[in-house]
Amino acid sequence: MAVEEILDRRAIDLNMEARDKDQVIRHLAGLLDSAGYIKDLEGYIEDVYVREKEGITGIGGHVAIPHGKSDAVGKVGIAVGRTREMVPWESYDGEPSRLFFLFAVPSGGEGGKDHLRLIAELAGKLGRDKTMDRLQTAETYEDLLEAFL
Repeated sequence: MAVEEILDRRAIDLNMEARDKDQVIRHLAGLLDSAGYIKDLEGYIEDVYVREKEGITGIGGHVAIPHGKSDAVGKVGIAVGRTREMVPWESYDGEPSRLFFLFAVPSGGEGGKDHLRLIAELAGKLGRDKTMDRLQTAETYEDLLEAFL
């Protein structure tokens, strides 16, 4: 399962108004919920925060990948958001973030494997300067897809 295969235009907002971590997580979780990936919105958000407490999800370069496996997820998905302003976020480089990838992954055997595969795939793509530049300036769903190809 490749990242570009599960990007859903209904779960992408490249002009988010969020100003803090909670607004980012709630907004992106709401997109996943509206698109049918989440069975229990509050339960899912709670599980994302459990993972946030375990360690840093800001990978640097103004990008954060909040995530967490959850029984509240019906099917694997990713919400993508970009804010206009930088958002305070714990990161490995000590910088705030403005580009966010929120994973929706079901708990259980296959969910765990999908989760690890998606994180690895995404991390590999985000490690490329060209991809990062294109993601930071993408204006449309199509631009986002092209950045990953």
